Amino acid sequence: MKKPTSKIRNEIAKLQEQLKMAETRDAERIGRIALKAGLGDIMTEEFELQAAFEDLAKRFRGGQGIPTGGKKGDGRGTAGASTATIPPGAAQSGNGEA
Repeated sequence: MKKPTSKIRNEIAKLQEQLKMAETRDAERIGRIALKAGLGDIMTEEFELQAAFEDLAKRFRGGQGIPTGGKKGDGRGTAGASTATIPPGAAQSGNGEA
């Protein structure tokens, strides 16, 4: 039996909210770890830190190349790893905190 489009939209909205909450949890976790490691005191451009985080993620994934086409993934790998590539100087959402 086919689902009505309204039900599908509701399911999508619920999944988007779950994704948002999961990303927030991951960002808070990574942010706490970064602060404990002293990254809060480093004065550098955001794109430089992002590049360093991408290198770190690659290291923990065993050097495997990762797609950088967006936030979608298969759920494997390190928690909270958003693989979207932001060009230098591009604005990011939020206040720039992890």
